[in-house]
Amino acid sequence: MKGFDWPELMRAGMRGLGLRPQEFWDLTPAELQLMLGEGDGGKPMGRSRLDELMDAFPDDAPSVNKEMLRDG
Repeated sequence: MKGFDWPELMRAGMRGLGLRPQEFWDLTPAELQLMLGEGDGGKPMGRSRLDELMDAFPDDAPSVNKEMLRDG
């Protein structure tokens, strides 16, 4: 199994993408791959999935969330 070419990945992330070291190390390999334009990034979200998320997380947050914000 081939390992990561860390020097090359660091050059691509920090020089090529302009990431700061902490930003680079905070990325997952999949995130870095996507930022470098490799891979397809998965399928875009369809309308039905967006509707599901909007139902599950409406913009008018319930009062329990508002209480959490006050206590937070």
